[in-house]
Amino acid sequence: MELRHLRYFVAVAEERNFTRAAERLHIAQPPLSRQIQQLEEDLGVVLIEKGVRPLRLTEAGAFFLAHARTLLDQVRDLRTMTQRIGKLERTLSVGFVASTLYGLLPDIIRRYRERHPEVDIALHEMTTVEQLKALKEGRIDVGFGRLKSADPSIRRIRLREEPMVVALFPGHRLAGGAGGLRLTELVHEALLVYPKAPRPSFADQVLAAFSEANLTPEHVTEVRELQIAMGLVAAGQGIAIVPESVQGMHHRNVVYRPLDEPHAVSPIFFSVRHMDRSPELENILAAVYAVYDDHGIAHGGEKL
Repeated sequence: MELRHLRYFVAVAEERNFTRAAERLHIAQPPLSRQIQQLEEDLGVVLIEKGVRPLRLTEAGAFFLAHARTLLDQVRDLRTMTQRIGKLERTLSVGFVASTLYGLLPDIIRRYRERHPEVDIALHEMTTVEQLKALKEGRIDVGFGRLKSADPSIRRIRLREEPMVVALFPGHRLAGGAGGLRLTELVHEALLVYPKAPRPSFADQVLAAFSEANLTPEHVTEVRELQIAMGLVAAGQGIAIVPESVQGMHHRNVVYRPLDEPHAVSPIFFSVRHMDRSPELENILAAVYAVYDDHGIAHGGEKL
């Protein structure tokens, strides 16, 4: 059994069709069929049910698929990490969700640059879903995102739980007053959530906060990105629930009120490829914890 057998089988299983898999792999269909047959003969088990359309895996095939994907991910990680170590220039490519840019991420990057000026840092704004794909493809080395993931090829460290706040136009009836707002006060408001795609996203975290409180907002509008949501809030077109770090986006026509809801929080995750333990990643994680300590933010201090 060779790596090409794993790639061929995964393509067939994902496409559920030999013709489409052959096109995806840029090979002819007969050689592909022979490779799968050789794989089954080598393993001594049937992986794909015969004569069934659409294509269906046997129980052994489903088991093999799950582990074949993991092995291919590990091979890709090994390739990326070896290439990085072999380069004379040290680089670190960082993906981040937009809201973190208004929080402590700039402080973290500055701290890292001060301690490691020899490393060239590239920053890429992208959603958490986009970060996971970019990590697996080797386009970024670390991601700062907000969504959980069960992808076995990605290692995730929960850095902190960030409270959510409500963004409102200054003339809004709820803009004044002391103390925090309750979600029950917001269900009748025009609620702006972002991003519209890809999903899941921070929009789903906001809607989940309502759901956990057994509430359903009456008017929900999905917008493409954070900046659009805040522009619409400033124009008096609705309210938005955002991470508290967004308060760093100083807008003269937006005010913020805290949410008096313990479960209304948005986590920040540090995501890397599962096998990656390069010094650059250890060092930027250390910079995160140092900045958190400076600001009195609790963290678990988890290592890679």
